[in-house]
Amino acid sequence: MKSEYDLTKMKCRPNPYAKQLKQQVTLPLGIEVIEYFKKKAKEKGISYQELINLYLEDCVLNKHELSF
Repeated sequence: MKSEYDLTKMKCRPNPYAKQLKQQVTLPLGIEVIEYFKKKAKEKGISYQELINLYLEDCVLNKHELSF
């Protein structure tokens, strides 16, 4: 970084993307569920956590209703 930049004079401002950030949660998932998503994630080349997030986002966007 150039020495002429003086970051001490910068003003703080709120993050405009704060609503888009993720929140960490702890969920008790079955071993078979984790193994399934790990296998699928490995096939796709992404982490299983990201795959689970993508799946849940798809459920939200498509208003998927659970059947028990």
